[in-house]
Amino acid sequence: MKHTSFAVYIEQDEDGVFIGSIPLIPSCYAQGSTEEEMLANLQEVLKLCLRNIDHESLEKTKFVGIHNLEVVNA
Repeated sequence: MKHTSFAVYIEQDEDGVFIGSIPLIPSCYAQGSTEEEMLANLQEVLKLCLRNIDHESLEKTKFVGIHNLEVVNA
């Protein structure tokens, strides 16, 4: 079985809920009370999302990184 790694963005909202998303996969996000619960939920969502995605285009795409962009408010 082939293993693939995905970059996961993790945030925590004002209520303490963890929210994770996989930017390479459209609509692939989940939440949980803990980071571990969110990651388990996200893994299940990812499996469902991968059923409906073009795997050839996915293999050509790679995560490059995250950059902070500073914007001066007018």
